[in-house]
Amino acid sequence: MVLRSSIEAPSINKMQESSIGFSNRDLDMETPFRNVTPNTPGGTASLLIALLFSSFILITQALFVVPAGQVAVVTTLGKVSGGSRLPGLNLKIPFIQAVAPFDVRTQVRPEKFASLTKDLQVIEATATVKYAVRPNEAGRVYSTIASNDREIYPRIIQPSLLKALKSVFSQYELVTIASKWSDISELVERAVADELDKFDYVEVRGLDLTGLVIAEEYRAAIEQKQIAEQQLLRAQTEVKIAEQEAQRYETLNRTLDDQVLFKLFLDKWDGSTKVVPALPGSKGGGTPVIVGGR
Repeated sequence: MVLRSSIEAPSINKMQESSIGFSNRDLDMETPFRNVTPNTPGGTASLLIALLFSSFILITQALFVVPAGQVAVVTTLGKVSGGSRLPGLNLKIPFIQAVAPFDVRTQVRPEKFASLTKDLQVIEATATVKYAVRPNEAGRVYSTIASNDREIYPRIIQPSLLKALKSVFSQYELVTIASKWSDISELVERAVADELDKFDYVEVRGLDLTGLVIAEEYRAAIEQKQIAEQQLLRAQTEVKIAEQEAQRYETLNRTLDDQVLFKLFLDKWDGSTKVVPALPGSKGGGTPVIVGGR
């Protein structure tokens, strides 16, 4: 037992020495990672770069530009905040507020349509409507009916336009529509404007009707009616001219007496022609008679 203890003691001491030496070597080894603190030059530069980058991100998120001809609707967590933002540089809360642009310039949209007339004839044409979103109503448009420009025409303009077209054309016969096309266009424009004024989203700035398509037989009938109307108008004009001429001659005959004739004679008399006061045997004064010149 004593012999085993004496043998094990040196081995234990060697193991302790080897473990202590290993630990010291590990402590002396250089690690690839360094502790960077703000007190060191590298830590200060890194912190400054991080702050500058964060500030740049915040500024770019807070500032936005509204181009000319547009307005912007600002929403806070999905809810419209404030009025429409006008063109120029504007501010918003970063990451909380969003921006929805709306074009307020005049938009031109053609719409092909077909409608029935009063005499149940089908006509086809193209209605070109000019409209613009009211700048002050962009927020209400966004919150109630359209979240972008592409939705304004199909949701606001088109239904009112087609309704007005059918309402107006159903009141007139085909012949009247073809002969008074410009007047019908004005009626449709007023009807569309009145319909859209109920909602006050947009402003109608014009409407043109073009490309009227009707059956060939009805086109010939319309042309014949127009020719007959022109001939009737010409005849009525000639009758009025004849009536005016007759009235003028009648008025002239009533006013032509001896005194008027004598006045006309004196206006034309050259002063050398001999005249006599009246014809022989006439009673009272009469119209002077020219008897000859010198």
